[in-house]
Amino acid sequence: MEEVTSLNPDAAWPSVSVVMPVRNEAKHILAGVDAVLDQEYEGDIDIWIAVAPSDDETEQIVEELAQENPKVHPVRNDAGVTPAGLNAAISASSGEVVVRVDGHVKLCDGYISRAVETMVRTGAANVGGRQVATGVTGFEKAVAAVMMSVVGSGGAEYRVGETEKAVDTVFLGVFDRRAGDEVGWFDESLIRNQDYELNIRLRASGGLVWFDPDLFVEYQPRSSLRAVARQYFDYGFFKAKVLKLHKSSMKFRQIIPPIAMLGLALSLIVGTWFEPAFLISFTYFMALFFGVRGSARSRFRALLIAPVMHFSWSVGLLNGLVKRRGPNPDR
Repeated sequence: MEEVTSLNPDAAWPSVSVVMPVRNEAKHILAGVDAVLDQEYEGDIDIWIAVAPSDDETEQIVEELAQENPKVHPVRNDAGVTPAGLNAAISASSGEVVVRVDGHVKLCDGYISRAVETMVRTGAANVGGRQVATGVTGFEKAVAAVMMSVVGSGGAEYRVGETEKAVDTVFLGVFDRRAGDEVGWFDESLIRNQDYELNIRLRASGGLVWFDPDLFVEYQPRSSLRAVARQYFDYGFFKAKVLKLHKSSMKFRQIIPPIAMLGLALSLIVGTWFEPAFLISFTYFMALFFGVRGSARSRFRALLIAPVMHFSWSVGLLNGLVKRRGPNPDR
């Protein structure tokens, strides 16, 4: 497949626009913006923050950041959803390279320079690295341990990958603007999973989506079981919407959670009168306990967190396959 990029390896460093959709991110946005401003990049760089109506001080903080630093620019996101905010920020900016950053993540040192170098070297339309979940509380650390395991994530490359290569999707993304312009950027009907869907269209147009494990982004997981359940329900729901748009995008790992939940339910029901059936549920929980890295406490917590993730994702997926309208916008 022909590699599509507009970047010239013999030219100067391309200009970069960082786009950041935020809503209710008062606790995290300063650290996220500082991680961008601290990046050592030889070309021009600016930050465009698409601010959705918030219940905390996010809007005020962004305005203050813009007054203090001429590189920071606020953009209104009245629709209040991530893809609309991303598209608004991209439209307002002009960088040859578009770097997506979320309000609750921190870029590693050298992230932007390394990503641009990788893009020029490979001719990729989109470059991304590892999502490194790092919790603060004991619960968040347990969620992070599940997310960073094969049994929790299903083997998603951006969570467990160690080899640089072409992939189907990456976390966040560093985009060649021309490639994004050609396919139309983010689908605003997809509150979640909009990045995966965009990568499908980039690859279909001849673009290369490239995973570089030397790049990583620190991500803070949700802080309650209810928030995790809601998050993964939404992931499943909008995964179904993407599957309806692109039927050939189904991956085997995406049907494992529903199969696991069905097997677990049957095991617990049938086991009440045929005890050997309990072996299925026993195997499932042992796989979770030994498949998750971390302290013993985190692994014991994983025995609750992982089933909630799997069940919520599966229910969301099934709902998305039969319903047209999605959950409420970004919560």
